[in-house]
Amino acid sequence: MSVHAERTPTASRGWVQSYVRMDSKTVIITGANQGIGYETALDLAGRGARVIMACRRTDAGREARLKIIQEVPDAVVEVRRLDLASFASIYEFARDIKFNEPRLDVLINNAAVMGCPKSKTVEGFDMQMGVNYIGHFLLTELLLDLLKRTGAICAPTRVIIVSSMAHKFGRMKWDDIMHDNNYSPLKMYFQTKLANIYHCLELANRLQGSLVTCNCLHPGMALTSLADHVKQEDGYSCCLRCFFTSCCCCMERTVYIPPKAAAQTSIYCTIAHELRLVSGSYFNKCAEERLTGHAYNDEAAMRLYDMTMKWIERGTPTISPVHIGESSLNTPAQGRRSIEGIPPEQMQMLRE
Repeated sequence: MSVHAERTPTASRGWVQSYVRMDSKTVIITGANQGIGYETALDLAGRGARVIMACRRTDAGREARLKIIQEVPDAVVEVRRLDLASFASIYEFARDIKFNEPRLDVLINNAAVMGCPKSKTVEGFDMQMGVNYIGHFLLTELLLDLLKRTGAICAPTRVIIVSSMAHKFGRMKWDDIMHDNNYSPLKMYFQTKLANIYHCLELANRLQGSLVTCNCLHPGMALTSLADHVKQEDGYSCCLRCFFTSCCCCMERTVYIPPKAAAQTSIYCTIAHELRLVSGSYFNKCAEERLTGHAYNDEAAMRLYDMTMKWIERGTPTISPVHIGESSLNTPAQGRRSIEGIPPEQMQMLRE
């Protein structure tokens, strides 16, 4: 990891203070039609960035875009469809970006689902694991070359992964990573946020020597629709649902912060000059925070990365996690990625 550049701090007390511009820069934000993603898009569009809102529901995305343009009349904002629960949608989105976009300066992996009832993605992955982690992993892999090419011409480009302090409660269930047995929606959510941390750590290691950085963050306890599944009836007992809803009502008055406040750390990690060479770090309230305990585990991060590449190769979660884990830990740090088994047209995208 690189030493921070000595410069006037960009943020203070959890709020971005800098008015730095992002003219000519292109930013992709997943889940940008509401909540933290929307507030991030609004701020960066106001700084002159060209913002691509990657949304599953394009109608909601178009409504959000109109709201941004009302606030920032000269904003350059586009809406593109991206369903992180479908590999085909991710490949189509990435192909469109690589064909039509000459540059990509920042990729913000923001979208997430929380505590939804047990369900599967198109490829058969758990919905939370697929959307929060695997879909973003694939999207990032497909866009890395464009990020690298842009970084070689301009300043270093950035991958920003929105995780959560919930990662502290997460544990990788290596022998049942999709939680097919004894499913707990909240435990799965915690695992996905830990997976986000591991993705950041291993990707930062693999990007050493390139002009792309990767950092992750906790946005804060934001008052968004993320936890709506938990408040509703599916997958939860009446007692647990009532308890959670009561806690939410209490926290709305004491703990929760509005989406604009929660977006500050994403904005900070995007624009801060002092972070331009910082990679593999975790941020909270616009400040670097040390990862502790099981979260800072390079071996686990490597193991999960290699396992995920195998999932992508086969397009299915049916892989022995023990085998992948053992093989990855005995493989050199560089050049570990294999692309055997990917369909020819998709393999070409990973190579480009």
